[in-house]
Amino acid sequence: MSSSRPPLASNAQAHPLIDRAQVGARLRAIRKHQKLTLKQLSERSGVALSTLSKMELAQVSVSYEKLAAAARALSVDIAQLFSPAKDRTDLVQPTVVSTAIDSAAGYSTGNYDYHPMAGDFPGRSMTPMYARIFARELTQFDDYIRHPGQEFALVLSGRVRIQFETGESISIGCRETAYFNSAIGHIYLAQSDDGADAEVMVVMSER
Repeated sequence: MSSSRPPLASNAQAHPLIDRAQVGARLRAIRKHQKLTLKQLSERSGVALSTLSKMELAQVSVSYEKLAAAARALSVDIAQLFSPAKDRTDLVQPTVVSTAIDSAAGYSTGNYDYHPMAGDFPGRSMTPMYARIFARELTQFDDYIRHPGQEFALVLSGRVRIQFETGESISIGCRETAYFNSAIGHIYLAQSDDGADAEVMVVMSER
């Protein structure tokens, strides 16, 4: 996977990106708290032991797929890898939480920047995420992205092609949507004729 990151397009807003060292440190802290070895986490998550080690040591940026697999194996919300879980003195389920896209901490994979939203809502059954897509070619990826569940995407700006490992693809523009089985390998590619990045709001479920 390419690790080079192009400059922001002139019409794109800057969004905060968390240092991968912080993500790695949080992953390690949660694993240690659960008294799991890297080998045990690898067996549970299906992520290679060497990859997990590099993730914890901030030696590599990885896809959502691998971070989500590690989070599932640890039985934590992926948002906890981006910000520490807040101590709660009560068990009352909130009615609503609100997140500003421009201030949500994000992570760069080298092809996407993605920012989990509403991480403060406990026991979420959906994972909403803002993403900036700047990859434009399939060759920029080592493999297709796969994770359990279903996925809904709404393009906020630009144009996106979602390419599936089946050979199918769909091209959607601003205010257009796609809904698909995310267990089928897929890749988002920016497709605007002017070379601009694309911005997408994605909502994922695990079933």
